[in-house]
Amino acid sequence: MNKVLKRCIIAGLSCVAGAALLAGCGGGDKQFLNIATGGTAGTYYPLGGAVAEILNQNIENMNASAQSTGASVANINMLKDGSVDLAFVQNDIAYYAYNGKEMFEGKKVDSIRGLAALYPETIQFVTTADSGIKNISDLRGKKVAVGASGSGAEANARQILAAYGLTYNDIKPQYLSFGEASDALKDGNVDCGIVVAGYPTAAIQDLSATKSARIVEIDPKIQDALIAKYPYYTKMTIPAGTYKNQTAPVNTVAVKCVLVGTDKISDDLGAQIVKAIYGHLDRMKAAHAVGKYITKDTALDGMSIPMNKGAESFFKS
Repeated sequence: MNKVLKRCIIAGLSCVAGAALLAGCGGGDKQFLNIATGGTAGTYYPLGGAVAEILNQNIENMNASAQSTGASVANINMLKDGSVDLAFVQNDIAYYAYNGKEMFEGKKVDSIRGLAALYPETIQFVTTADSGIKNISDLRGKKVAVGASGSGAEANARQILAAYGLTYNDIKPQYLSFGEASDALKDGNVDCGIVVAGYPTAAIQDLSATKSARIVEIDPKIQDALIAKYPYYTKMTIPAGTYKNQTAPVNTVAVKCVLVGTDKISDDLGAQIVKAIYGHLDRMKAAHAVGKYITKDTALDGMSIPMNKGAESFFKS
């Protein structure tokens, strides 16, 4: 093999390796972006598909694809190891990762960068009408699906239970994802499950189609105490009629879903990504009901980590 040909091949391979995050070596090279979402029963998954479609249609030579994952904590770890390029993450989990707290204690991931704060993720304590559970204090001694071990939902469950003076010693914790929790509620194997997702959530809708699902309210005083201790929480009201047989609004709290990348995403690509998404919000609305909450005016609200400079400039322009 002559030296010129060898150099060309090496240059070509280098270009392919960098295509995922850079503008590419010339105008004709594909940019590959893997997008981490969540479980198929949640909110991240359909939105991730919509984001991939928007990017493919509006950024030249883009090849974006969305994949089902274990959601926030798993997504941070996938960003860290480079197996994905973009991810949907709760703002509290992003905060923990960047600062090395909670499940990321001693495992700081300070390479992550925010691209946009998308919509509120409502924390829903779900039970059935025949459970007798009217208040979170009633969970004492009950089987509670607190989320997958080490997940964002599990951290939320622990913090909210603590605000009511409860620990895992006071309940029978079951470490189930919310899709698994929905099945367990249907089968009577748990008394309550914690779901953290935009409403209406498919898993709860599915449950309410076969059993009378009920969302347990978080008291206003507890809401205030949580927000004072954990500033990434916000107050949220689930409107009456969101789920079958839900006749009254329900007070609870929410975190924010943020779209996150790493410092390997160039400022130019960061700006292109958010420009494409926020220029086609009709597609996000079509993907899921929470799409109506995604606006340019709220794209910096609740952002708990440093932002990609290109994305930040787009929102501030």
